[in-house]
Amino acid sequence: MPFLFLFSLFTLLDFVVLFAVGSRIGLLVTLLLVLATGFIGLYLIRQEGTATLARARMRLAQGELPSDELLTGAALIFGGALLLAPGFLSDALGLLCVVPSARRLLARGLALLNLRLSGTTSRPPGQHGADDWSEAGKGDRAPRDEVHDSPRDGAEGEPLEGDFISRDEPRR
Repeated sequence: MPFLFLFSLFTLLDFVVLFAVGSRIGLLVTLLLVLATGFIGLYLIRQEGTATLARARMRLAQGELPSDELLTGAALIFGGALLLAPGFLSDALGLLCVVPSARRLLARGLALLNLRLSGTTSRPPGQHGADDWSEAGKGDRAPRDEVHDSPRDGAEGEPLEGDFISRDEPRR
């Protein structure tokens, strides 16, 4: 429900700004600006989309999951839809989604907003500390010499790759 309210409010505000600017600069100039931002947006989406697709194919060929490229593609689709919608606020937000450096800043801002709303931590995304391990109620991470990186060979009691052994358990 809050999303629908915010979407409706954004759309209403976008039309108010469009009509206010249109009444000041004239109908023809307003239409030309809306069409120009649409064409510029389509050009940027085509350029960025091609580069993102090439990066995704390269990561797939390396056997990696192209998660960053999928998120970039989603941002490009969202930005393209905003650029095709008539309005100056939607065009500005659409350009933020399409231009690479602005998209990274927008992603960081959304990640920080998500962290603040979820109340988990105030650290920027990607930075982990010792308290991240204890937040799950598991205690501190085991020392490095107790981490077993060998794959499971079928022996009973053998840890899986990357599993941690509690310090309370005796070693076998």
